[in-house]
Amino acid sequence: MKAEDRPREETDMASQATARKVEELALPTPGTWEIDDSHSSVGFVARHFMISRVKGRFQSVSGQLTIGATPEASSVAATMDAASIDTADATRDAHLRSPDFLDVEKYPTLEFRSTYARQLDESTLRLDGDLTIRDVTRPVSLEVSYLGLLNDPMAGERVAFSAETEIDREDWGITWNKALETGGVLVGRKVKIELEIEAVRKG
Repeated sequence: MKAEDRPREETDMASQATARKVEELALPTPGTWEIDDSHSSVGFVARHFMISRVKGRFQSVSGQLTIGATPEASSVAATMDAASIDTADATRDAHLRSPDFLDVEKYPTLEFRSTYARQLDESTLRLDGDLTIRDVTRPVSLEVSYLGLLNDPMAGERVAFSAETEIDREDWGITWNKALETGGVLVGRKVKIELEIEAVRKG
């Protein structure tokens, strides 16, 4: 059967990886995918002194994507090592690891578990889930962009996504702050989360 006779499947000519069309969204065939820590990033952005922004990331992330027959049948489970937080400032990183913020000695990981996924358009998904920080679990919604699928000659099939959301850190009990003489506070409450995820098929 010729490729043009198979409207629900397509082949990436550059990589020879096979995808399938689900309501115009080209998804991998169903299976289990492991997050590639060395090619993935869980980043964040927070306000500092009310005017500037500080960026950071967790250097260690692990987890699994389960891609189902439809987006709604898919799921994500991910774990971030709290002590791997990195903002390119050792003093600030030590403070973020302390009980004022993540308290990594008591709470060594941050966890995300999806609860529902739905397609928004031909390249975007909404992923709802539960985010656990310091043993506090709250719902979050991520806007996820599907970036594509290829066949990695070293690791096999590889898929990529980016995602973002914004949370209020005080919802997770992270309330430390310091008032400024000029008004306002040292650290903003809102934290933007930015993810770049690559995963390799495992089953």
